[in-house]
Amino acid sequence: MECRVLSIQSHVVRGYVGNKSASFPLQVLGFEVDSINSVQFSNHTGYSHWKGQVLTADELHVLYEGIKLNNVHHYDYVLTGYTRDTSFLEMVVDIVQELKRANPSLVYVCDPVLGDHGSMYVPQNLYPVYKNKVVPVADIITPNQFEAELLTGKNISTEKDAVEVMDLLHAMGPDTVVITSSDLPPRLGDRFLVCLGSQRHVRPDGSRTTERVRMEVPKVDAVFVGTGDLFAAMLLAWTHHYPNDLKTACEKTFSVMHHVIQRTISYAHELAGPGRRPSPPQLELRMVQSKADIEDPAIVTKATVIS
Repeated sequence: MECRVLSIQSHVVRGYVGNKSASFPLQVLGFEVDSINSVQFSNHTGYSHWKGQVLTADELHVLYEGIKLNNVHHYDYVLTGYTRDTSFLEMVVDIVQELKRANPSLVYVCDPVLGDHGSMYVPQNLYPVYKNKVVPVADIITPNQFEAELLTGKNISTEKDAVEVMDLLHAMGPDTVVITSSDLPPRLGDRFLVCLGSQRHVRPDGSRTTERVRMEVPKVDAVFVGTGDLFAAMLLAWTHHYPNDLKTACEKTFSVMHHVIQRTISYAHELAGPGRRPSPPQLELRMVQSKADIEDPAIVTKATVIS
């Protein structure tokens, strides 16, 4: 039976960001994807110039109503990423709630894009909407450390802090939380980045148990755009295939990321030439070229189970 995803994210004509970063890999893995573009830009905003349009909440509502009128609004997953407008985000919440009423087993995967490294890169008024409306209806969330701290009001200085923050996020609604990057000290050295995940499971007797994992992934000295969208899409896919095995789902997800990023940085350095830093066009994700790695990634990032 096919699995259907409604992806509400940004779209760029050139490169892989938002819906393009999510739709292609999901389709490669057998998912049927319906895409609604929250913005349509010529290219991502890491370039010197960009042009395009931003979808309003009313326009989103019209598109969704069209889907409903044709009775094709039957989804297994909803996936969302970057947005800058509170009314648009509130409309997404309304759509998710309606879809969950029609299909109580629907899974909402949310990348709560708020900021990084101590500063926000969306308007401040999005924060209470994410905290009070979005996260409570989400099933899977993929914040970075800054976003996880912002949503819970608790700082992360140790692994114990991170576990407590993930538990606080669970208490807000989501059963699966993956902190995609953190400032925690890596055991493998400063060339690595620590990521953590937590997943609540319900036992047959109704009691709950929690699986928590830690990963250390290699740092890359470059700025990529679209990796967060790709990560959320791959976590959706691999938790679908391994619903009760967060360790394997994370290993598959992070390994896909590794292969795509390594292929991209190698290609970018080749284009840039010796001693030159690659430009944004040269750092566009090599997604199509990574099709085989998306389908069956060689595991290069191992997760360890933590208490």
